[in-house]
Amino acid sequence: MDWSRPSQCIDQMSSCAVPVAPAPPALKDLPKVAGDLKSELEGFSSSKLKNAETQEKIVLPSAEDVAQEKTHNALIAGVENFNSSSLKRTDTKEKIVLPNAQDLAAEKTEKALIEGIAKFDPAKLKHTETQEKNPLPDKDVIEQEKAQSNLLSGIENFDSTKLKHAETQEKNPLPTKEVIDQEKSA
Repeated sequence: MDWSRPSQCIDQMSSCAVPVAPAPPALKDLPKVAGDLKSELEGFSSSKLKNAETQEKIVLPSAEDVAQEKTHNALIAGVENFNSSSLKRTDTKEKIVLPNAQDLAAEKTEKALIEGIAKFDPAKLKHTETQEKNPLPDKDVIEQEKAQSNLLSGIENFDSTKLKHAETQEKNPLPTKEVIDQEKSA
């Protein structure tokens, strides 16, 4: 169809069937309304209506819900359409290791030891006196250690910026080279 030629367009449009709207029903065919209802409808004012907030009962799923459902459906489809012929045959080897004689003997020894501990009677023990071989230091020794510790920490943490500058004077000077040479020649 060439739209640059209007006469052809009009001819093409006239050949298309356009649906026609049905005719409105006649007045006699309309249902009859009771007179008191009719007067109420005519006197109706929308300003007398109360405001009401609408609440959406059907909530659309979020993007996360849709993604989760797609993942779940893909998993179900993968399980349903799984091809078991692609699996490889394997042999199951069950390893049940029974204990040997050494393990049984060790277990019996441990069990006897536990029973001996459970049945132990502390009344059969002999009374002993405990002698302290390494007594705690007395107050004087502790004070000496504290004094030594304080002295060492004072030396380690000494602030040399608090010192005053001092000039030293030599009171017993060494002889010069000329004096030494004179003494050698004499």
